[in-house]
Amino acid sequence: MKAVLQRVNSASLSSNEEIVSEIGNGVLAYVGILKGDNEYDLEFIARKISSLRLFSDDNGRLNISPVDVKGEILLVSNFTIGANCRKGNRPSFDSAADQTEAKRLFELLIEMLKDSGLKVKTGVFGAHMIIDSQADGPVNIFLDSRT
Repeated sequence: MKAVLQRVNSASLSSNEEIVSEIGNGVLAYVGILKGDNEYDLEFIARKISSLRLFSDDNGRLNISPVDVKGEILLVSNFTIGANCRKGNRPSFDSAADQTEAKRLFELLIEMLKDSGLKVKTGVFGAHMIIDSQADGPVNIFLDSRT
């Protein structure tokens, strides 16, 4: 499982020209679910999203987690994160989990994050979405549960 976390002041997600989700201060998290991902991968990503110190303390150091700032999470399923670009110029998405399994694991991830006390909003699984965000920092972190 792979994820890209971005610290944001705000973010909104639209699908079919309608705003579906909005957050204020928090984390915009794009998550790619890959073939072979399991509960271990889910737990790793959920723990990192909730506890990574992505927010600055009074000294300007990244010392505060999303849970500590009562930040919001906008969680977006994004199979393209698993793209393989080694050959040619067209990305390969062969490593992406099939849609049924990816949706099941994504829904479990949502519940894990909610259980950690975070306010979680999501996109529309499998739909085309437009995401607007105001990045803060910028702070962007790439996670891979397998490395």
